[in-house]
Amino acid sequence: MPVPPSIVYVDNHLLCLDKPGGLLTQPSGTDKDSLEAWGKAWVKEEYHKPGAVFLEAVHRIDAPVCGLVLFARTSKALSRLNEAIRNGSCTKEYRALVAGVPNVQKTELRDWLTHDDHLARVVPQGTSNAHLASLQYELIERRPNHTSLLKVLLNSGRYHQIRVQLSHAGFPIVGDIKYGAKQAYREGCIALQHYRLTVPHPVSKEILTFTSTFTL
Repeated sequence: MPVPPSIVYVDNHLLCLDKPGGLLTQPSGTDKDSLEAWGKAWVKEEYHKPGAVFLEAVHRIDAPVCGLVLFARTSKALSRLNEAIRNGSCTKEYRALVAGVPNVQKTELRDWLTHDDHLARVVPQGTSNAHLASLQYELIERRPNHTSLLKVLLNSGRYHQIRVQLSHAGFPIVGDIKYGAKQAYREGCIALQHYRLTVPHPVSKEILTFTSTFTL
């Protein structure tokens, strides 16, 4: 892998890694590298584990996306973190470099989405199997070449939600050819980052905040 992952946080219950764009979060059944495999190898070496290493992703990000991925190191931690996500105790902040400049500083996008063949689509309300998707974005910075850096917060967790909703709004993510981008980005990557994650520790209940170090 061109850029290796980095360790953001580790203790007996958690491992938070900063994933480079272009790397799978989990093994795909092919010979491609994955963040999970890298993490297991690191834990095995760092802690001199003789047998199999327990390491389960609490959430996932698409292979072309960079940023934070949180892993549980025990089944108890995994169960508690999954519950924290279900009850809304976790906050995920994304950053996206997009084509175009929004004419508002901050707004909410609400769309009905379906997906098939690894592609999400915005469809009319009432379409069979469509689900409501909602996100908020805020303009952080205008960039050269008529691009903008946005802060994105999700109100729902739909398939490729940020990618398809921003594209539908007229602001495709740079490098995201699948969703209409015309501008190139780094090979195998799109300009989307899971930038910040806030989560309660599964044992101590302390509120932890992790921040990705990649630059879009």
